[in-house]
Amino acid sequence: MYDDVFIHLKDRSKEDEVADININTVNKYFGDVHVIKDVSLDIKSQSFTVLVGPSGCGKSTMLRMIAGLEDINSGTISIDGQVVNDLPPKQRNIAMVFQSYALYPHMTVFDNMAFGLKLEKKSKIEIKERVKEAARILQIESLLDRKPKQLSGGQKQRVAIGRAITRNPKVFLFDEPLSNLDAALRVATRIELANLHDSMPDATMVYVTHDQVEAMTLANQIIVLSEGQIEQIGSPLELYEEPDNLFVAKFIGSPAMNIIPIEILSTGINPVGKISEKIKITLETKFSSSDKGREFHLGFRPENLMLAKTDKNSFTARVSLVESLGEYALVYATIPGSKSDQNIIAKLLGTPKISKGDQVSFQIQKGKLHLFDEEGKRYVNGKKQI
Repeated sequence: MYDDVFIHLKDRSKEDEVADININTVNKYFGDVHVIKDVSLDIKSQSFTVLVGPSGCGKSTMLRMIAGLEDINSGTISIDGQVVNDLPPKQRNIAMVFQSYALYPHMTVFDNMAFGLKLEKKSKIEIKERVKEAARILQIESLLDRKPKQLSGGQKQRVAIGRAITRNPKVFLFDEPLSNLDAALRVATRIELANLHDSMPDATMVYVTHDQVEAMTLANQIIVLSEGQIEQIGSPLELYEEPDNLFVAKFIGSPAMNIIPIEILSTGINPVGKISEKIKITLETKFSSSDKGREFHLGFRPENLMLAKTDKNSFTARVSLVESLGEYALVYATIPGSKSDQNIIAKLLGTPKISKGDQVSFQIQKGKLHLFDEEGKRYVNGKKQI
């Protein structure tokens, strides 16, 4: 079945080289387990869209359904306006790059990259031109005569990507392609993938990862999945600065957003919230009068905490750990809450003179507070964001 992904793609004129992907109320079951739940989304042509979420959220299953490697139980998937539910992978005009590389060990790099073209019965001249062009883009010209066992993990991944490029497909699908690489190679290959999309602006790329750093750096559209459902769709900046709910707020960003409970004491012009009996802060949003006494979740990112310069809107925390990382330090601290102590992280530039056990006063940067209601939905100016 895997071979089908790489074969039988027709030559296309320039205007045919782009494709939208439309997914409409798709459901998928594995036995009694409902893994994809009424998912609908649009992936625009020429975009670099990343499906991201924790292990088991359904992102790889979604990719495999687009590729035709998994059947769907209900709903429709369309590529370039054509419903492909019943089309085999080889007729979907896609190419897929697998986590495991899926290279043929007995073939050279050239033959691996040329495999699909040979099955299409392309001429030797065309095959040679396409393979050499893909090798040039990926800077692997010197590897064309080697066997996979002679390659590093990063080189194998580039060969797998090169095999996809030779197909000249409408859609590229990447299933966690960097997960088998070490940290340095992940960064280098991530840069190569970004450059690849820049060099192939007509291609639609869909990329699956559990690594939100990859998602933030590669995508122009991110789809956050959890338990088979879409939590939010947006640009990296939108998801980072305006998370729709607690799940997205906690998942996007490293270190994760600080989340602590807060009770609304007053809802007037300068509303006040209580973190504990000793810690009360002014909030930068409007509340309805009925919000008085309600408990919300207060969110703020580690980099939006700063050492307090005044007593206004500040709070004191006890430092439990300081990690100095050169350019910045991560300060782990505990503040007393109304019901239990709350752990927070501050990301401070430079090397602050702070030690374990110190009592430190912090302030949250103006305009950087996030509020979520009891259901975990974003709350702005007296309204739940749906």
